[in-house]
Amino acid sequence: MRAVAKDQLIDSLSDSQLYSIGAYFCDAHPDLVDDVLKQSVEIERDGLVRWAEEEKVDESVALQTLITGLSVRVYTALASGS
Repeated sequence: MRAVAKDQLIDSLSDSQLYSIGAYFCDAHPDLVDDVLKQSVEIERDGLVRWAEEEKVDESVALQTLITGLSVRVYTALASGS
């Protein structure tokens, strides 16, 4: 039963927007993957507003960076079979 639930979860994530965004970003900008992952972890740790203020960027840019980082994590986790 657990294997079926895990397979269904993986299938649903593979069909998600996060997966698609992550796949596109990794293919289009492989040189930026490490940076966006690092920045998204910082945003999670520090908070979106604080990170945006410290980086002197708009909060919408911080949110986009966070979502891109999460998308890359989803894509790479599924692509590696984790």
